Amino acid sequence: MKGNLEERAVILGEYIIEHQSTVRDTAAVFGISKSTVHKDLTAVLPRLNAGLYKEVRAVLDVNKEERHLRGGEATRQKYRALHHAANKNRRSPKQHFAT
Repeated sequence: MKGNLEERAVILGEYIIEHQSTVRDTAAVFGISKSTVHKDLTAVLPRLNAGLYKEVRAVLDVNKEERHLRGGEATRQKYRALHHAANKNRRSPKQHFAT
């Protein structure tokens, strides 16, 4: 998403508020880097629209508070899937003797 820096900052801010989105998810949707999203929201947006910035900051703060929970859940799912795959490949004791 190239173009006017100020316009992009406002669009990103509105998107984050509307979708309660993370910086990572927003970057993926708009096809830009997380660094660009973060810079637009924290450096450009406050100069342009302080009210919008406060709303965005609130969403970003919630995301930051929940970050460790999302990471823990992702790890739990990863190991649950690995455990499931390992058990799926195991043979039961009855299968060892059945030939």
